Amino acid sequence: MRVNSAVDAVSVLEDNDVIWCQSMAATPYLLLDALAEIAMARKNLTLLQLHTEKSSALCNPNLQGHLRQRAFFVGAATRDAVKKGLADYVPIFLSEIPKLFRSQAQHLDAVLIQVSPPDAHGYCSLGISVEATRAALQMAKKVIAWINPQMPRTHGDSFVHLSRFTRYFEHSAAMPLHEQPKQNEVTQQIGRNVASLIGDGDCLQMGIGAIPEATLACLGDRCDLGIHTEMFSDGVVPLVHSGVINNSRKRKHRGRIVTTFAMGSQALYDFVDDNPEVAFLDVEYTNDTSVIRQNNQVMAINSALQVDLSGQVCADSLGTSIYSGVGGQMDFVRGASLSEGGRSVIALPATAAGGTVSRISAMLSPGAGVVTTRAHVHYIATEYGVANLRARSMSERAAELINIAAPQFQEQLAREARDDWGLHIKG
Repeated sequence: MRVNSAVDAVSVLEDNDVIWCQSMAATPYLLLDALAEIAMARKNLTLLQLHTEKSSALCNPNLQGHLRQRAFFVGAATRDAVKKGLADYVPIFLSEIPKLFRSQAQHLDAVLIQVSPPDAHGYCSLGISVEATRAALQMAKKVIAWINPQMPRTHGDSFVHLSRFTRYFEHSAAMPLHEQPKQNEVTQQIGRNVASLIGDGDCLQMGIGAIPEATLACLGDRCDLGIHTEMFSDGVVPLVHSGVINNSRKRKHRGRIVTTFAMGSQALYDFVDDNPEVAFLDVEYTNDTSVIRQNNQVMAINSALQVDLSGQVCADSLGTSIYSGVGGQMDFVRGASLSEGGRSVIALPATAAGGTVSRISAMLSPGAGVVTTRAHVHYIATEYGVANLRARSMSERAAELINIAAPQFQEQLAREARDDWGLHIKG
């Protein structure tokens, strides 16, 4: 099973194999580099993935006919390839990807993973990213592993025995880091506005980026917060150390942070390493609305690229250009809504392109994907305030959203609400 290099490890792949790649910061990028090398001697390989790190070698146009990427979430490494038709984007809720594998609606032949070294019992850990990889491991015949001593050893659904590996190699390399995003007046004000919606005992879900980090920085005076999320980053750690986040009021996994992946600094990876307080669980479970709703006061915090005056949220594309993916936004928006005392907020800057474009628009751009529907949306937050759209009429929604749009666009939006939607806007 043990081989000397990544190329030797992936050489077991055959023509027409369908391969799942562990994703996010746990991307086995050395295996992907090797895959790009050996693919030239293979035909019709398919690589299934989420966001991957250090995977630019797979975007080589010369790989056409040899290897094609099929992305359930588009990141920087695949965005241009999807736009050029060199890779495919599959819109899907993050919670449903494991179901595809387990039901065999999506066939799998192999899985590429990066794991921690085995313990005394022979168990390695998937470390900082479990997501759909747990399901892939259950269904794929060939498991190709990179054992990395620098991969944190995490608890939960992350364990896989050495005997499961078809081939593996060992190499020590630093984990990809995502340092704290830079803050500015806009992100800090949005963070304050979102934080105003968060109360003691809330169970939080949040993503990565400047706005979630700015929000967490405002929560130092809260108590008994919990975490049940698909991912978290550095902003959670100081709140755990200070006792603000203690998960004491959660009904599911009380006393533990629940996630399916983590991405951030080395300090974050040190925090989750061998920490039984953090459970990395299968994304089919973490993002299941029937599980999410069992915690009270779930507060789901997500982002968007554009929101129209009816409350439709576009989060995966800029018009027809795919930017990211559906991800887990709807999983948590709906799960929070069903939670007792739960609610959700979509947070975004009011403008883009240096203030020349309003992200709150009369209508979504042609081709824009609706990730969260107008029937699911609750709060929308910008640097100019918070709009509550729950149980609001179309006219009331438009008025609320215009009030939190950038001032230079409010008059135009009010006019478009009347002319394009036929809505009567008071005030």
